[in-house]
Amino acid sequence: MSRVKRGVMTKKRHKNVLKAAKGYRWGRKNLFRKAKEAVIKAGKYAHRDRRAKKRDFRSLWIVRLNNALRLHGMVYRDFIALATKKNIALDRKVLSEMAVENPETFKAFVEKVK
Repeated sequence: MSRVKRGVMTKKRHKNVLKAAKGYRWGRKNLFRKAKEAVIKAGKYAHRDRRAKKRDFRSLWIVRLNNALRLHGMVYRDFIALATKKNIALDRKVLSEMAVENPETFKAFVEKVK
């Protein structure tokens, strides 16, 4: 059986990990073992925070809506209950953008829902 030398693939794997760790501080940018740990942990954080970003934005939209609705004498939960009852299918993102960018339109919309 012939001998297998694995240096080429090892070098390639190390190079890819160190390339992914570019810009990290201290030994995590140029020591393979530390770089590999840092890249794995960074990937976990990135995955977690891609999910968390969706929650954060939804809560931001709800806070914006609630503040805009209080100016018109309503609170968020009552507004959403009325909108659901009247089968108005605008999501929170669109409503909060409307409240921030077009207050006149939003005021007319709130009056319609009331």
